[in-house]
Amino acid sequence: MPESFDAFARAEAAPLYRAAWLLCGHRAEAEDLVQETLAKVYVRMHRRIGPRLDNPAAYAQTVLTRTFISGRRRRSSTETPYADLPGLEAAGGDHAATTDLRVALVEALADLSPTDRAVVVLRYLDDLSVEQVADALGLTPGAVRNRSMRALARMRKEALR
Repeated sequence: MPESFDAFARAEAAPLYRAAWLLCGHRAEAEDLVQETLAKVYVRMHRRIGPRLDNPAAYAQTVLTRTFISGRRRRSSTETPYADLPGLEAAGGDHAATTDLRVALVEALADLSPTDRAVVVLRYLDDLSVEQVADALGLTPGAVRNRSMRALARMRKEALR
């Protein structure tokens, strides 16, 4: 079983990090979130009691999102790092345009509540269906559609300013 978890962790680390970064907006916080998620998935995959984990990738995405939302409820979630490390620039393309777009996206996502941010990231950036997002967040499909519509409207309103 350890080999299967190692393979799973290697395969899913990048998609989990991408989602975590979009949720958090900070490199270090996203890395911590991915590590916490993988630790929870490891425990669940190695549990001998209870049902088998049929889709570990979907479970990991759900754990990541719920861990993020739970972490935002803690008082210490308002701590922010001083600055990003220098020299870790994104490679390729028009760097200034890519950076401006990333900054705008992170700022727009930061203005949303944690649940709304999770809905937008999972639905539009991770390209999950309404039903998959609803399952991951424990919401109804109608609530996901409603939250995404309102969150996108807020993001558009902020982009026009």
